[in-house]
Amino acid sequence: MTNIELVTLVNTQVIPICIFLIMMGMGLSLAIDDFKRVVTYPKAVAIGLINQLLFLPIIGFILANIMPLEPEYAVGVMLLVLCPGGTTSNMFTHLAKGDVALSVTMTAVASLITVFSIPIVLNLSLVHFMGEGNEFNLPIIATMFSLMKLTIVPIVIGMIIKAYYPKVANGCQKYVSRFGILFLTLLMIFLTYIQQDIVISALIAAGPVSLLLNLSTMALGYYSSKWFGLTMAQRTSITIEVGLQNSTLSMFMALTLLANYKMSFTPAIYTLTMLFTAGVLVKFLRLKFHAVTKDDNNNLPNVERINP
Repeated sequence: MTNIELVTLVNTQVIPICIFLIMMGMGLSLAIDDFKRVVTYPKAVAIGLINQLLFLPIIGFILANIMPLEPEYAVGVMLLVLCPGGTTSNMFTHLAKGDVALSVTMTAVASLITVFSIPIVLNLSLVHFMGEGNEFNLPIIATMFSLMKLTIVPIVIGMIIKAYYPKVANGCQKYVSRFGILFLTLLMIFLTYIQQDIVISALIAAGPVSLLLNLSTMALGYYSSKWFGLTMAQRTSITIEVGLQNSTLSMFMALTLLANYKMSFTPAIYTLTMLFTAGVLVKFLRLKFHAVTKDDNNNLPNVERINP
């Protein structure tokens, strides 16, 4: 198999199939009741979604404009901020002892909304960064259907499996996030192999903006939820959901829909940054969680003590 055939196979077959499986895995953890939390806990869900769908793209747009980036890397930033959440954020929320139900709900709702927002905002971003008349022009309706097939359809299939075969769904859930991270790793190795001549320069160019985006959005999630008086578990979920993006979907759009490897490097480099900072964040939030739990215990009578 030649390099061109390998690239074509990965871009048109392997990546879409893997994303479909990852999103179906997310559906395995969802039930109709998860969407009812939008009404049951409107404050927490609203704060998280406003951060993800409004402030996240604004921060990305500002960084992409003020940082000295080539147009393709700037578009890569926008690809990231248009794809919030994902199964990776759900896994890190669990590790950090956050509100996993809130995390899953935000991911699910954001996935439904971004199917319609991504093509519009991305086209505007392409015009802004690449210039009028650029070769990259996504047909809005066709792109929406492509994203639906890779997000909404597999999520619905996963939810149906969970509804009728809950044991199968529960047994598969723990492997989904592991598969997602494994696939991300292999995808980055593939990108490095195909574009090995520009890897170092891409790292130097897109590394700083990836770190700034990651840290600033984590800070946005944490402090906005703290200011509105949410619980520590809810703060943890929103911090991770706003701070960790669906870089797998971002790379898919760069490689398959836009057919541009350079645009995929910002999401790829961001992934390395994200996994490192998320590990540090999990440690910090777990310590914070135990501190809050200990304070709560100290304020309760002996008979009401709770275990952290």
